[in-house]
Amino acid sequence: MKPETDMLIDKITLQDLSIFHNDEEQSVFHHLNFTQTTGGREWLRYFLSVPLESVEKINETQNVIRKILSVQHKWPIKISNGTVMVIDRFYETAIDALPSHPNAVNAFMYKLTNASDYSIAKYSVTHFIDFIQGLNELLQLLSDNNNPPLLKNILDRVDQLLHRPEIVEMLAYKKVQPLSPEKFLQYAFFIRNHFKQQTLELIETFSMLDAYYSMAIACKKYNYCFPDFIASNEPTLNAIQLYHPLLHTPVAYDIDLKQQHNFLFLTGANMAGKSTFIKAVGLSTYLAHIGMAVPAKQMQLSLFNGLLSNINVVDNIVKGESYFFNEVQRIKNTIEKISDGKKWLILIDELFKGTNVQDAMKCSTTVVEGLRKMNNALFILSTHLYEIGEDLKQYSNIQFRYFETTATDDQLVFNYQLKDGISNDRLGYLILKKEGVVDILNKL
Repeated sequence: MKPETDMLIDKITLQDLSIFHNDEEQSVFHHLNFTQTTGGREWLRYFLSVPLESVEKINETQNVIRKILSVQHKWPIKISNGTVMVIDRFYETAIDALPSHPNAVNAFMYKLTNASDYSIAKYSVTHFIDFIQGLNELLQLLSDNNNPPLLKNILDRVDQLLHRPEIVEMLAYKKVQPLSPEKFLQYAFFIRNHFKQQTLELIETFSMLDAYYSMAIACKKYNYCFPDFIASNEPTLNAIQLYHPLLHTPVAYDIDLKQQHNFLFLTGANMAGKSTFIKAVGLSTYLAHIGMAVPAKQMQLSLFNGLLSNINVVDNIVKGESYFFNEVQRIKNTIEKISDGKKWLILIDELFKGTNVQDAMKCSTTVVEGLRKMNNALFILSTHLYEIGEDLKQYSNIQFRYFETTATDDQLVFNYQLKDGISNDRLGYLILKKEGVVDILNKL
């Protein structure tokens, strides 16, 4: 399949899906972050920000993660965030000039007259040796004739940089025999004056591998599965036992959307699970497009050109824009974007909450009847306006699902199971009563 343009996703959708979040512990990024270094953390953030542009690149990233998964139990522990920070600071710290050709005499004098600078150099060299030895262990661990090109290119470059004679000498160093001041200063001069750019490149490379390692650990820890991408010009999304990754005790769902049945009309009472389901589908689709495994038992999908959500719309007091106005603008922008004929996944949660019921019903019906004609996209739309569902049953491409809620002795029971049909649950007053609001008001 030929490379396509990057998947289009905006900041609103990233926020709706909690890929990143102001409260970081509520973010998908935090959930997947098992990096060991600050640089690895930033690379992971980058990977989560940039969906891949083709099935080939997605499969290649999957294979890199699979490779790391197969050896993660042997991952070297010599390289810590502290080690990397020490090396970075060595280049930034002002010290007196190191002897360019250290010998026993000038090394002794430098140590005597520049004791603190010598200590910095010695400490930095020790950490640098740990760093390159850890990288070399990683190189040996990951080297394989069957590596994907992405990983092979990374490792080939590391191997090239580690072949400098001075580096080879440091790789052979064993700590059982302490280095002389002369050797410490020789290595320090080389690292500081002849290997700075190469060192920074090696740090950046390790940071990238650290991010891939984090993704691999997350896949193993959470038992995610790698999705299969279908080479198709039609939008397709099929998942078995898909769930929301941020929930402690998630309920799993099955979903099957294709061009002939590209619109899922979702109903159910408040708190029944509609928003969670929509976000779960969006998250798995997005993670699939960065090359990650996904929270599902099985998943097959086409490569999507874009993913847009309409979940947490807000008003804009500064601009004087109402909630309803921003809902309309979001829908308008969505329609304009997906009219390009490319493959899209569109997620809409509780459309037109910002106007009265009759108006919302008319607006929602108009939008659904229009969107369902666009067979280049898949849609999941939730609503509490179950009344509009009957008129929509005439359209064969609309699927109807609902979350069942029952009430026994004024107690609400949410089973979070997705069922065929349309819900007509009206439990708002029961919730108001259950929470004691009715009693409080009656006593006024």
